[in-house]
Amino acid sequence: MEDDCIFCKIIKGEIPAEKVYEDDNFIGILDINPESEGHTLIFPKKHFESFLDMPSSLGSEFVDAIKKVSLGLVREGKAKGFNIVFNVYKVAGQEVPHVHAHIIPRKSDDGCKLKLVGGLRDKKMRSLK
Repeated sequence: MEDDCIFCKIIKGEIPAEKVYEDDNFIGILDINPESEGHTLIFPKKHFESFLDMPSSLGSEFVDAIKKVSLGLVREGKAKGFNIVFNVYKVAGQEVPHVHAHIIPRKSDDGCKLKLVGGLRDKKMRSLK
């Protein structure tokens, strides 16, 4: 744990957060500035600065946590689809230096502008014409 890491402080109970998931190694909390209803952050209880620093041995457990939360959001009617986002390093938008995934629930016509891959693919396809 890092003394100045907000996620480590949440894990220790020093900062309140709305937990929606917890197991032995991971925790899920609602994002305080959500892109959509149910926007959840999943992160390991042990401190790793980025996705690249986390041991691969935790990878399948991380994916399982993401899937459980995502399926719960579907069952609750909060999502028809998702964007699952990892921002790695500050230049790519990682604001908290503790590995975490964003689960952003999506619905038709939700107004969310997040469409990174499709937008890049569309641009590339147009350049091929």
